[in-house]
Amino acid sequence: MSIVENVIRWGLRRRWPKIKHFMKHPEEVQQRMFTKLVELARNTEWGKKYHYKDIRKAEQFQERVPVSSYEDLYPYIERMLKGEQNILWPSKINWFAKSSGTTNARSKFIPVSRETLLKCHFRGGRDMLSLVMVNMPENRTFWGKGLSIGGSLSPNPHWAGTYYGDVSAVIVNQLPRWAHQLRAPKLETALMPNWEDKIEAMAKETIPQNITSALGVPTWTIVLFQRILEITGAKNIKEVWPNFEIFVHGAVAFHPYRELFDTLVPGIRYMETYNASEGFFGLQDDLSRDDMLLLLDYDIFYEFIPLSEIHKDHPKAYTIDQVELDKNYAMIISNSSGLWRYQIGDTVKFTSLAPYRIKITGRTKHFINAFGEEVIIENAEAAITAACNATGAVMTNFTAGPVYLGNQSKGGHEWIIEFANPPSNIESFSNVLDKKLREVNSDYDAKRHLDLALIKPVIHSVPEGTFYQWLKKRGKIGGQSKVPRLANSRVYLDEILDLVNGE
Repeated sequence: MSIVENVIRWGLRRRWPKIKHFMKHPEEVQQRMFTKLVELARNTEWGKKYHYKDIRKAEQFQERVPVSSYEDLYPYIERMLKGEQNILWPSKINWFAKSSGTTNARSKFIPVSRETLLKCHFRGGRDMLSLVMVNMPENRTFWGKGLSIGGSLSPNPHWAGTYYGDVSAVIVNQLPRWAHQLRAPKLETALMPNWEDKIEAMAKETIPQNITSALGVPTWTIVLFQRILEITGAKNIKEVWPNFEIFVHGAVAFHPYRELFDTLVPGIRYMETYNASEGFFGLQDDLSRDDMLLLLDYDIFYEFIPLSEIHKDHPKAYTIDQVELDKNYAMIISNSSGLWRYQIGDTVKFTSLAPYRIKITGRTKHFINAFGEEVIIENAEAAITAACNATGAVMTNFTAGPVYLGNQSKGGHEWIIEFANPPSNIESFSNVLDKKLREVNSDYDAKRHLDLALIKPVIHSVPEGTFYQWLKKRGKIGGQSKVPRLANSRVYLDEILDLVNGE
């Protein structure tokens, strides 16, 4: 073991007692985060507007400060993009995480302060490595380099000296010099703006290196790995990088991709992260479980709104000491970049309250409820996983939406699925998918009874590369761009079907 590796491991071990502290004392730690954030922002424009100097308790905070969407905060963020300071947060904002989203064509620009970068995003990376050591004591991660697959960064045209881009690019660009010795590819390659050129450059640059781990979105990691196999002629990635041992993933649910990854990189371990433009929220602290530890000392104060309340003008919000197991909540955050009671758009459920662990169940805008069936992403992913397992299929991407009622036709759902390995029988695949949806969603089951309101799903198997071409056409290649799993309209379905049909 090298001196450098010893120093790194020593530093990471120092963090583990602090992780255990917030696991054992969650309410105390969250109260500390709340007090710190409100105190620091009391003299900002936002803090003065809502009289932060008088706020002592979360109840006061919830009474005074509204739950905000991006559209609500955008007038303030727009001024920050143009160089105004002390608007939502007191320290200077030099970076903005650009997120195109999946339901809105307009890009979002999420402010990223120095505090959030250090106490949230960087801390998440260190804790990730700390938990790898806890779960894999004999790991050799630091014997080689970690492959990180991220986006690009651009100068902010409205204010010199500031930048925007994928949050992964902001993080990589600001890493300390020593950290770059542990990662690949080189910074210039990692920040290349053209995704297709970047995949090619990353493949050729990293093939001869000793890559021991990778961090990225599953969909784009698959694209890179497949290109590496094309170049090398290897049967799997372990033939290229024999010391590869763990893939750290996030942004989309992993289990639909698991079988494909097991083929591409056999015999490795997996760790899930919950890292978004707005913050680093969760880590899989126990690799034998399929949930994530909620990260409580990351300069974030959490609230959770039941889905029944989410569309109300003044929704009831719960702090962590008030949540219940296995209920779906919209997650609300306040953080050290000035996102106040911000609705990030994700829904989660708690799988453990001691410590607090969560699963991502979907998006507040990503669902199918054209007929009162209320199908969420968690339902869809469970169904497609069951169908793949039953028919020997391997899925690479999918999306689904409604088939509306007509004068002479009943409603239903339509699925577009791209397979790396098609099912042995598409009819059997459809039957299993439908059956599993009925098992996991009682509203869907009721609508499907005797085909009264919904008929069996329509499945389209599309050629490999279809979703890639669709994302490229929409200008959403690379970084954290991802395929929207569900929509309550036919916009995505019709665009993709038109592409397949050459229209």
